[in-house]
Amino acid sequence: MSYHHLAIVTKDMAATHRFYTDGMGFELVKVEKAPSPTGGWAKHFFYDTGDGEMMAFWELHDDSIAADHETAIATGLGLPMWTNHIAFGADSLDGLAAAKDRLLAAGHDVMEIDHNWCQSVYVTDPNGIMVEFCVTTEAFTQADREAALAALTSDELADSPPPKIMMHQASASAG
Repeated sequence: MSYHHLAIVTKDMAATHRFYTDGMGFELVKVEKAPSPTGGWAKHFFYDTGDGEMMAFWELHDDSIAADHETAIATGLGLPMWTNHIAFGADSLDGLAAAKDRLLAAGHDVMEIDHNWCQSVYVTDPNGIMVEFCVTTEAFTQADREAALAALTSDELADSPPPKIMMHQASASAG
């Protein structure tokens, strides 16, 4: 089953729009404005991420919500940035390379990781959220499934092979 949309809050819709259109390659397709249940109002911006799925952002205009609220879904909870993040699928290694190039051209530094069964590129959005494009490069085996089930009740499993990490800096003249 697919998901319809993922919604998060932003404090800077203009920067969020630039990031998700120029950097991520998504298209803004819909906006709604409505009163918020606690007073004030909000705009809800929807971006097409492909295959009928969307990502949405709330721009809040509600005095009952603290102006200093957090938008980062990991660090705002006191967790490391890499824990709670949003991962989008890439259709191939070429698609992953195109996503990396688009992000760099838009002025965003990118971390690339070969996890030994999938490859990913990571970037931080204007809301302090780690965003990932990922492509699976190795089919899951029955042994993988059995090890995953065993890990539900035991911490006795071998460490995974170390990933290969590369950092890519956006050029100073980009975006």
